Amino acid sequence: MPAQSEVAARSGWRRFVLLFLAIFASGMLGAALFILLLDPYDMVPFSLPIERPLVSGSQRFAYPQVMRSKRFDSIIVGSSTARLIDPEQLNGPFGARFANMAMNASSAWEQWTTFEYFRRNAGAPKVLIVGVDDAWCDPNAYRHRLRHGFPEWMYDDDRWNDYANLFNSGTLELAARLAGYHLGLYRARSRYDGFEVFTPPERDYDLTRARPGIWTGRTPQPLPDAQPPALRDDEKRALQFPALAWMDTMLGELPASTIKVLAFMPVHVAAQAWPGTRDAAVEAECKARIAAIARAHGAKLVDWRIASPITTNDANYWDGLHYRLPIARRVADELIGAVLNDRESADGDYRLVVR
Repeated sequence: MPAQSEVAARSGWRRFVLLFLAIFASGMLGAALFILLLDPYDMVPFSLPIERPLVSGSQRFAYPQVMRSKRFDSIIVGSSTARLIDPEQLNGPFGARFANMAMNASSAWEQWTTFEYFRRNAGAPKVLIVGVDDAWCDPNAYRHRLRHGFPEWMYDDDRWNDYANLFNSGTLELAARLAGYHLGLYRARSRYDGFEVFTPPERDYDLTRARPGIWTGRTPQPLPDAQPPALRDDEKRALQFPALAWMDTMLGELPASTIKVLAFMPVHVAAQAWPGTRDAAVEAECKARIAAIARAHGAKLVDWRIASPITTNDANYWDGLHYRLPIARRVADELIGAVLNDRESADGDYRLVVR
């Protein structure tokens, strides 16, 4: 009897293990099939023929499907300082279909990589707008090229590594969100052209609360009337801005028919290099090199990163980098006039540096 009991116990344990493995394998297979059929990144050729809005909260993961869709012939790249530029405001005047592919805290390398992905999948853009910020003047741009888990595998041309990276809990969650969208339980995270108002509602704006974030580390004060120190020629030569080589390559890959726009975004003066400092001299040198690149490639250069009625007014900002929605609309209108009509700013909001 003891021997029979031992055999029965072993047999029962074996059945339990086999049942567990079967359930586990079935669950894994079911989850994988769910991911492949729902396909939240719109990259699986045999997935269900359903609408796929942007359900990912990460621009870095959401944007490749937009650029592969071929719904857009023009692109905005940049960081969060360019995200409030509404493509729909630009489409009519430019006769284009814009996608705003700017990303929060985007590095210059990520912006270049995004542009390259668009060019390879949608063709040379009719209009390219680069929202330029200090990432392009970062002396350590190559070392800082990746931020916030940028998924390089989504931006290359190897489709096989896409599948290898799909099977994880994050993608499963997005597939569930997509199912929820079609059941009316979940909304798209942003418009399909990438535009999203990521700042708080305008009705909640409070200047008193915003001001400490605008003047981070500084006491609110008027700008000094001071020129930056002159850099010697050898000091200028010693300055390294590695990202400008990527900008030069990016513009050089485009045909003459593409409207190319480099636009310094209007961050608050407290977030700009302070007047009279060496930082201001270094920024001026970087701007001069960017202007030279623009001239070499027939690009327009519009500079809102100056002391202006926009950037000196605290009430225009949520923090030092992010302006409010009315300012975003104003900047888009000024961009249209500057690029299409060579219009100078009547009130000093911007400088049309290269026509």
